[in-house]
Amino acid sequence: MSPACELCHRLCRVRAEGFCRAPANARVSKVMVHRWEEPPISGSQGSGAVFFSGCNMRCVFCQNYLISQRPVGRDVTEEKLAGIFLELQARGVHNINLVSPTPYIPAVAAGIRRARGMGLAVPVVYNTNAYETAEALRTLRGLVDVYLPDIKYFDDQYAVRYSRAPGYFAAASAAVLEMSAQAPELVLDESGIARKGLIIRHLVMPGLRRDSMRILDWIKENLPDTAVSLMWQYVPAHRVWEYKELARKVTTFEYQSVIDHFFEIGLTKGFMQKRGAATEECVPDF
Repeated sequence: MSPACELCHRLCRVRAEGFCRAPANARVSKVMVHRWEEPPISGSQGSGAVFFSGCNMRCVFCQNYLISQRPVGRDVTEEKLAGIFLELQARGVHNINLVSPTPYIPAVAAGIRRARGMGLAVPVVYNTNAYETAEALRTLRGLVDVYLPDIKYFDDQYAVRYSRAPGYFAAASAAVLEMSAQAPELVLDESGIARKGLIIRHLVMPGLRRDSMRILDWIKENLPDTAVSLMWQYVPAHRVWEYKELARKVTTFEYQSVIDHFFEIGLTKGFMQKRGAATEECVPDF
């Protein structure tokens, strides 16, 4: 019988046969030096990205669908995962960037512990869709230095329609509050690289600018001093052609109206993108 899994909001309670199809061992699809994250993450030397296979959401617009929605990659032991972290560190990256690690939290935690015992010194970044349980995140306390969650939706109708993720905002907001409890203040080193803390991402999507504003309102009310990254990199991909309202890029008006709301409600810490970010050139080759 597969070990029970209660890491995310779905509470499948099975391994390999659950929604994300993730096995007990970590399944890695790609390891690379990533240079297209926020400046405090990528810096001048890049972020050591480890892309995990499988995802507990089914976003119809996913740019990483080749690995997120298919169980591809190689299964690695905690020893091998630790070795991957150390190899990236040896390449001079600013941090270890765990991309979509939610289905593998126990394996990831074990890998970090082992790597730290073998000399891992750079910060660990937890890069997530935030659709996980606060209980699961508590097992990472003291292991993750920087949390990088993407709050995707406020209104559940969009979470269900576009990502098959019922109860998304309730789960994501609780998860982000736990992340903030662990790493509340964004701390940068002398080179402007994140050493610890929280950066909340939000991808502005076609037709959903008012939903974006409601997310910002929640951040202002609950985490007003947290850095927010407003992303203008939506590119129609995967299955958006079945959803005509998503089969286009975000307009200047849509993105700018979200930026204006950010300032109007009194938020001050954040990152913004130029229009050129909405290009497939920034999507890793899987």
